[in-house]
Amino acid sequence: MNVGDVAGLIAAIAFVLLVGLLAVPLVKLGRVLDEATRSIREVTEHSVPILDEAAGTVAGANAQLGKVDTITTSAAEVSENVSALAGLYAATLGRPLVKVAAFSYGVRQAFAGASRKAGSAGKGGR
Repeated sequence: MNVGDVAGLIAAIAFVLLVGLLAVPLVKLGRVLDEATRSIREVTEHSVPILDEAAGTVAGANAQLGKVDTITTSAAEVSENVSALAGLYAATLGRPLVKVAAFSYGVRQAFAGASRKAGSAGKGGR
């Protein structure tokens, strides 16, 4: 064996050691990637039922909101009807009541004026 062969043999052994040392991190990296793949698969398997349940819950909430919308619409209509009824009541009974009150006030004033005149005529005649 000459010096070139020995140098080649040393270079080959060094290369094998280098490949061996680099293979360990690559094997570990492969295991990490396999574990990450398994974890992602498990998360996906557990997430799908949760998402399905959430979709069902949202659909139920939307149905309930539809019912609430119907109730609030009906309440608004009732409020409008009560307001219209109050306006009708005020127009139908309010104006005549104001006229009756004004008439009764006038009658009271007339009686008060007549009693004052009668009282002053009786006192002045003594």
